[in-house]
Amino acid sequence: MRERHPRDLRERVNVAETLAEHAGDSVCHLQTTGRTSGRPRTIEIWFATDGKRIYMLAGGRHQAHWVRNLNVDPSVRVRVGGRTLSGTGRVIEGEEREELARHLVAAKYQHWSEGRPLSAWAAGSLPVEVAFD
Repeated sequence: MRERHPRDLRERVNVAETLAEHAGDSVCHLQTTGRTSGRPRTIEIWFATDGKRIYMLAGGRHQAHWVRNLNVDPSVRVRVGGRTLSGTGRVIEGEEREELARHLVAAKYQHWSEGRPLSAWAAGSLPVEVAFD
């Protein structure tokens, strides 16, 4: 078993602290790598967090350029609260946390609550998760 270096633990705590501090921020900035250009591409996007990961919904589904970019190169950077975090993005449709992603984003931006139906946008958009290294 690999022994944890103290810096590894500190970085994890900082990610969790950053996500907790800025969970209510209106947007984050997601940087992907252009699938054909290889250049950094940054968008401003709505997000929600469970304290460990960030979730986003792509209204353009698989046609959204940022989704197409992360499908080719899943390494992403997320800027939130003035801090840049490195992570790995992936589509989570059909997976265990899909419902969580939809509910967190809908609750934050559309005042969704348990027992109510999701909006067409929240129900039909492509859920994406960013996990941090």
